[in-house]
Amino acid sequence: MTAQFEPSDDIAMLLAVMARLRTPDLGCPWDLEQTFETIAPYTIEEAYEVADAIARGDLMDVRDELGDLLLQVVFHARMAEEKGVFAFGDVVRAITSKLIRRHPHVFGDMGRVPVETVNGLWASIKAEEKRLRALERGEHKGPQGALANVPMAAPALTRALKLQAAASKVGFDWNDARAVLDKVREEAAEIVEAEAKSAPKEAIEGEIGDLMFALVNLARHMDVDPEKALDRTNDKFVRRFSAIENALAAEGRTASDASLDEMEALWVAAKMAERSTPQAD
Repeated sequence: MTAQFEPSDDIAMLLAVMARLRTPDLGCPWDLEQTFETIAPYTIEEAYEVADAIARGDLMDVRDELGDLLLQVVFHARMAEEKGVFAFGDVVRAITSKLIRRHPHVFGDMGRVPVETVNGLWASIKAEEKRLRALERGEHKGPQGALANVPMAAPALTRALKLQAAASKVGFDWNDARAVLDKVREEAAEIVEAEAKSAPKEAIEGEIGDLMFALVNLARHMDVDPEKALDRTNDKFVRRFSAIENALAAEGRTASDASLDEMEALWVAAKMAERSTPQAD
């Protein structure tokens, strides 16, 4: 290892390593060809891996995954610095300033307030910040629409939930979950109809999207986190499919060797075994 570059708990070393990786002729060819657009998917992926490590309760893995996420911040900041837009220090200053500004009950003279007040305070300060930023950019468009603050780049499931919640605040919503459930049935029927008519793939995709949107709305009305619900079902699928593989392995076989009927029978057996134990899904 080059003496100039040694592992350190000083952020300056990480910044120096990143700068070297992006230095033409001296750095890494892969790092040098990256852009904001090519790195963005990795940034999202690393955030999910942090959440996964937390869910598994593996704090040492949390440490490592946070490092990977920090690398994404440093990578983006380095590319911005190369363009003369901002540097890592500007990122640190911006978030520090934001935290102080949005916590007047901690860093100002407001004094202690209940958590409900904190949530409203954060939202109002954030809205004012966005208004002032728009003015600085010369965007004099007047009041924004109800959905303007829902980020375009959010994962589809999260974005659907946020869009629905934002629309609900201005009264565009059903009054109860039963009405939404009727909508789910309606959307499912439209998929059946589209398939029966041999509709093009784009049309069927649209109908499936409508059904998924309605299901997210149903979860919202039933006070269920759709992301958590789907994640639990994913875990359930992995658990039961693993039971199929284990049962077949005990016979010296693999899933590829079994028929669909055999695997379905093993699936039902795994499902029944889970239901006979406490807290099974």
